Amino acid sequence: MDISKLQRRSEFEWVVAPYGRMRVPAVIYASVELVAAMDEKVYQQATQVAMLPGIVQASYAMPDAHWGYGFPIGGVAAFDAEQGGVVSAGGVGFDISCGVRTLRTGLTWHDIEPVKTRLADSLFARIPAGVYSTGQYPLAPPEMDAMLRGGAQWALQRGFGEAADLDCTEEHGCMAGADPAQVSERAKRRQRDEMGTLGSGNHYLEVQHVTEILDRHIAEAFGLRAGDILVSIHCGSRGLGHQIGTDYLKEMLQGARQAGIGLPDRELACAHLDSLLGRRYLGAMRAAANCALANRQILTHLTRETFRELFPDSRLTLLYDVSHNTCKEETHAVDGLKRRLFVHRKGATRAFGPGHPDLPPQFRDTGQPVLIGGSMGTASYILAGAAGDKENAFGSACHGAGRSLSRHEASRRWNGRTVVDELRAKGILIRSPSMRGVAEEAPLAYKDVGAVVAAAEHAGLARIAARLEPLISIKG
Repeated sequence: MDISKLQRRSEFEWVVAPYGRMRVPAVIYASVELVAAMDEKVYQQATQVAMLPGIVQASYAMPDAHWGYGFPIGGVAAFDAEQGGVVSAGGVGFDISCGVRTLRTGLTWHDIEPVKTRLADSLFARIPAGVYSTGQYPLAPPEMDAMLRGGAQWALQRGFGEAADLDCTEEHGCMAGADPAQVSERAKRRQRDEMGTLGSGNHYLEVQHVTEILDRHIAEAFGLRAGDILVSIHCGSRGLGHQIGTDYLKEMLQGARQAGIGLPDRELACAHLDSLLGRRYLGAMRAAANCALANRQILTHLTRETFRELFPDSRLTLLYDVSHNTCKEETHAVDGLKRRLFVHRKGATRAFGPGHPDLPPQFRDTGQPVLIGGSMGTASYILAGAAGDKENAFGSACHGAGRSLSRHEASRRWNGRTVVDELRAKGILIRSPSMRGVAEEAPLAYKDVGAVVAAAEHAGLARIAARLEPLISIKG
């Protein structure tokens, strides 16, 4: 990105002042190195988001931002329904409510290392992964609708998990306002056999160990110690979410013309929040969020079963489950006044700080756990929502390392088998049904996750608590 087009507000905050059709500034949180390495498309998309009706305060880009569909991935924007605000399917994304769930195992590196290969093979055998993967739990139409309404709570009622899981899941495991009637039959058919599956792309189930504690107070509150073994699950709403995005983008493109909304780019197709189309999309999007929450809950159940086969006394407890790729109705202070806003986070994670009333009691003192996955074979991080009165980007943070190369370019540069062999030599076991998929997710196809989370901390988005290294990665 051409830094000369940005105003530097602080060491880790860059601003594009409103010009042309922009209604608010665009703000990028990143170091100078990360900004310089960003695609020019990030600048273009962040400024175009700032042109949408009813946008409040600014269009934001996180330190991991890169080019996406409509919004940049790593983009955050909030809209006020009372000020003509809109909801954009491109501002949520196709993998609706893709997110990360991290489990504590009570085990250490010394427990895992002697059986690491057996554990990797067992997880790969039990966790369906890949583009066309199907699960063990096909859903008939009535049960599909019940799942879309109930999310992780539905899964728990059917024996997948423990009641305590809901206490540590965003939205208590169920996003209110879901309306299965607004989900197309085609979307439901695509999901019928996909519950309890990882999918493909950057989705994974990873066995990790804590290699460094960077904030002892937060780590103790989260139950983390150096040497601990964790399991992180990264997946979303699979074919259902993708189909909802496809369906409503088409409707919104036509609807925007009829509503007289001048789109800076057709990928930013949107609908007024108070319109019938806007309300229909929100109902479908919330149903997809519940699908993702239920999916991760089932995968948690399968993971626990696998661990109990090798470690009969093990008990995997949930640290937290947080989504990205959502639009959520939240209250935020703008110019000193509380306003009810619809916050789009695309490739960005909610990161509420200490004392926030929407957090469960166990996180009121520390702030919400913020789970940041690295690229395959590199570190991941656990952070906590930022402290202090200033709430940056409506309480949001980055969600991962962020791609630096397209999947096509990565598969051109690397061979999947070579990547697997190189990581095995470092003590990291990869299991995947697709060597092309492994090549697309090669570690060097992503930004330096350490630099990304450091920028997030310096920008006041979140505080780093612990660094994790992978031992086993199940990839789609």
